[in-house]
Amino acid sequence: MSDARQRLLELSEEKRASLSSLSELIGRNPSYLQQFIRKGSPRKLEEQDRRKLAQFFGVDEGELGAPEDISYVITPNHSNKRGDWVDVPRLDVGASAGPGALPQAEGAFDALRFSRRWLSEQGLDGAQLSAITVEGDSMEPLLRDGDEILVDRAPRSFRDGVHVVRLGDSLMVKRIASTGAGRLALLSQNLAYPPVEVSAEEVEIIGRVVWKGGRI
Repeated sequence: MSDARQRLLELSEEKRASLSSLSELIGRNPSYLQQFIRKGSPRKLEEQDRRKLAQFFGVDEGELGAPEDISYVITPNHSNKRGDWVDVPRLDVGASAGPGALPQAEGAFDALRFSRRWLSEQGLDGAQLSAITVEGDSMEPLLRDGDEILVDRAPRSFRDGVHVVRLGDSLMVKRIASTGAGRLALLSQNLAYPPVEVSAEEVEIIGRVVWKGGRI
């Protein structure tokens, strides 16, 4: 196993982040990094993938196989340095805040840059963040059509709150509450939309909504 592959495996174990969740973090299929580490395919990480992983772990890109002349070093005392910023991928997918929408391909087309210190102040150290767009009005006034939300996709124990979920072929953003006996309620903020109760097996919780942004 190459040094870069061994180091990535060590970092994932230290962070308690699964290889499948890290693959999703960089916009790849869930088995991508497993194949990289175990089978040597791809032979090396793409630059943008390597950079996102290095930023997530807070390490020099060189530890993940970058040539020395293009790697960066974390510099915590200088907020204008590259290592103090985290690029959160903007996914080409919308989460319906209405009756449900078919998701498009979940590839990253852009990124939002956040201060690493700000994320830490928000309690988001170790978060696996993606940015997606809200579609529809069922979560108004909390979330409006066109708002951009940060979704923490890190595996965590479930607790009630606003989540992005997949129900059948639909991707939705709803307030999720446990109703007991293995059932969940999908709640809208807009009272024009009635609650929907489903079994826990019917719904896949993609991640918890931890921040929103939008036009005034």
